[in-house]
Formats: sequence, C-alpha cells, structure tokens
Amino acid sequence: MEYTRLGRSGLSVSRLVLGTMNFGAEATEQDSHAIMDSARDQGITFFDTANVYGRQLGEGVTEQIVGRWFAQGGGRRENTVLATKVYLPMGEGPNESGLSALHIRRAVEGSLKRLQTDHIDLYQMHHIDRTTPWEEIWEAFSVLRQQGKVLYFGSSNFAGWNIAQAQEAARTRHFLGLVSEQSIYNLMTRWVELEVLPAARHYGVGVIPWSPLHGGLLSGVLRKQREGVAARSGKGQWAETLDQHRDTLAAYEKLCADLGEDPAHVGLAWLLAQDGVTGPIIGPRTLGQLDGSLRALDITLDADTLAKLDELFPPPAPNGAKPAPEAYAW
Repeated sequence: MEYTRLGRSGLSVSRLVLGTMNFGAEATEQDSHAIMDSARDQGITFFDTANVYGRQLGEGVTEQIVGRWFAQGGGRRENTVLATKVYLPMGEGPNESGLSALHIRRAVEGSLKRLQTDHIDLYQMHHIDRTTPWEEIWEAFSVLRQQGKVLYFGSSNFAGWNIAQAQEAARTRHFLGLVSEQSIYNLMTRWVELEVLPAARHYGVGVIPWSPLHGGLLSGVLRKQREGVAARSGKGQWAETLDQHRDTLAAYEKLCADLGEDPAHVGLAWLLAQDGVTGPIIGPRTLGQLDGSLRALDITLDADTLAKLDELFPPPAPNGAKPAPEAYAW
C-alpha cells in the first residue's frame, strides 16, 4: 500500500480510500465486516462513510455497521482514519439537515454513538449550505475540535469558489480550515479540473474522487455485457449514458486490453496520477472487487498512454492548450 499526506495536513492516509456506501444496502453486515478486515490487512487505513448511508432515513445503518466492526477491537479503530459526513437530512424536522450549529451538534453526537468511537478523524460537509453563514459553521466546528470530538474538517461537492469562501473564512479565525474535498472525478467527468482542482491545490486541500469509475462505465462494461456479467440492468440514465459514449468506451477498453490491464484498474491508476489527488474512493460490494482495486497501485501510465486517454476523454478547459484556470483567458 502507498500512503500520502491528506492535503497540507500532517495526517497520513492510504492512497486508496475504502468507501462504505454499499454496506447495509448492497452488502450484508457480515460481508461488510469481511471487506473491512481484508482492507485493513492489505494496508488500507482510510475509511469513508456518511450518516445518511444505508437507505433508511435517520437510522445511519452504515455507520452502525462500521461501529460494530470497530467494537470487535484488535486495533480496528486505532489503525483507521475515519471520515464521515454531515448535511443531508437525518429526519423530517426543520433542523435535521444543513450546517446550522444546532444540526452539526446533533449530527456529530449521533455519528459518534453509531460509530462507537469518541472522535471522528475527518468530518466532511456533504454539500455546501448556502443559507448558513461561514462564521456559524466554523464556530461550531471549532467547538468540536476543542472538545476533541473531531480532528480535521473537509468538504464534499464544493465548487472552487466554495473552497475559497471556506478557507478565507477559516483564515480570519486562525483556523486550519479544510484539508480535503470529495468530488466526483473520473475520466468521463473531468469538470473539477476547471476550478475545483486549482483551488484545492492553491489552498492545500487534498482531493478525494468519488465515483472513480463513473458508476461502473469505466470498469469494462462492454466486455461484461458480452460476457453476460454486467452488474447494471441496462435501463434508465445509466443505459442512456452508455449508449451516448459507446464508441469512446469501446476504444478505451481496447486501449486497456493493449496495455494488458483491466479498464477499472486503469481508471483508478489515472486518478492516482493526477496532481492534487489524495486517493480515489473504492466502494466494493465483494472481496473480489476490493482485491482487484489494489492492482491500480502497481500501474504506471506513461506519457503516451496519458495522451491517448486525453484524446478519448478530453479535458474540459475552454482553451485546451492552457491548463485551468488560466484556460479561461485568451
């Protein structure tokens, strides 16, 4: 396993992040515990969850599963960098969502109880709250840090401007501010390169990509369909996106075949090669999926391969000859 610092902080984390979104939804508790055990054995120390995961409003099913895994002892909690999130609704009341000081206080206490721990290593805002002032948010977070309940803070789904707002507001309080941003980022969805990545690099915020394989479309979906093992049903928005990009995905899978690598592993390796990326979130439903993801750490994509990937999945800059954000200027 490879390790890196989380943004400009001194915290070391594994370069693959274990996502738990499927725990309790797509994977049973027994299978989820087996996946976490295997991840730990293979050196993955960074686990990501959220209070809303588990598909049952207000229950925090996934956090409970992770908490019962920690309760087994054996250094499970001590050797894990634990990240969870706050913002989305945990109930139907008017103060059961968002980033008000009241909701933050209630949410963190609920997460600590479900996770069976006395502190959260990385507490992430699941979304920008456009109605709560930054003074209130950072004051609430500073109290949690003083109490020892949270060590670091991060964001998720923030625009570059939101990152700047958060960091400048934190600066006025002489507060560390954000150390991470969790964004959707993959070969098919590169718009964060316009402003989010430049802002994150400027402020020393580590980027943690979610949906690194674009919902499975970069995992060799065409080959899997031919073999009759595609996980998706082939209906809805996923099928529409596949039809729109079928030719590109076919060329991508051929490129990966020429490299002798699985498309999923190449997609993860590409993210690991991007400046400012801490590590992508892998969300395995099975032990096999977890084990396969580790191959990405051993793949080095040369300049020629990276150029070919850019041809297949062009960067989003308006003036592609320049890097973002300078690409906006002529």
